Order: sequence, then C-alpha cells, then structure tokens
Amino acid sequence: MSDSERSPLFLPVIYVGGLVFGFGLALSGMAKPEIVLDFLQFEDFGLLFVMGGAAVVTGITFAVATRYLDRAPLTASAYTRRVKSFDRNVLIGGAIFGVGWGVSGICPGAAYASVGIGNYPILWAIAGMFAGAYVQGYARSSDTKSTESTSDAPAN
Repeated sequence: MSDSERSPLFLPVIYVGGLVFGFGLALSGMAKPEIVLDFLQFEDFGLLFVMGGAAVVTGITFAVATRYLDRAPLTASAYTRRVKSFDRNVLIGGAIFGVGWGVSGICPGAAYASVGIGNYPILWAIAGMFAGAYVQGYARSSDTKSTESTSDAPAN
C-alpha cells in the first residue's frame, strides 16, 4: 500500500501510539534494564504483569476490531492473518534475541523508552541493535542474490 492510499491520520496515530507505549513502559519501570534483568533472574515479576496486561488489551482490541470492522481504520487494508512458518530461522533468531535481551536487559521498545527517561548509555545498545539488524539483512540479501544467480544458471 502506498503512502497516498493511507489515511492522513496514519502517521499522527502511529506517533501517539508510540508516545503511549513509551510512557507506559517508563511509568511501569520496564524502561530500566536493571528491572528487566531482575525479571530474567526470577527476582521481580512486574514485567510479567506489564506484558500480560498489554497482551490482554491488545487481544481484546483485535478481537473487537476484526469482528466489527472489515478493514483497518487507518490503512484500509483488509484484516488478514500473517502466517509465519515455525522454522530454523525463528528458533535461531529467537535464541539470539534472548541472549541479547539477557546480556543487555533491554528489548527494542524498552530501549527507546529508556532514552526518554535519561538513560543515554543505552544508545550503545540501540546502535548495536541497528548494526545487528543491518548485518542480518545484508547476509540475507547476499544469500538471496547467490541463490537467484545459481538458479538462473543453465542446467547441464
């Protein structure tokens, strides 16, 4: 879908959603890596309640929206289910994400919120996330190009 087909409210609503998300993370204390690390060490289960509360609100919203609306309000896209296969990349990527989360005590959303509460050294972790995503994207595109070039080769 092109930008011209979206509602003019799309970007402002995305921005407001990000503000609410960041405010909620900061208010709940989940923007502090030490709180997340305490959760990962089974010392503080506040993160479980924050994630659970978010999951319940999101689940209810999607259940109601998909029942009463045939299209997303801002993009006018039909509600569809994105089916992702559970493959090797999901397992490996999840494990790598988990190691990064455990080592740093942050995940992407909380990292940005952490900057908002004055934790500027977290910018190093954010830079690392961008670098890791870039390297993975580069590796995948290189792999795709090499696969395409070998499939284009004439068969003997």
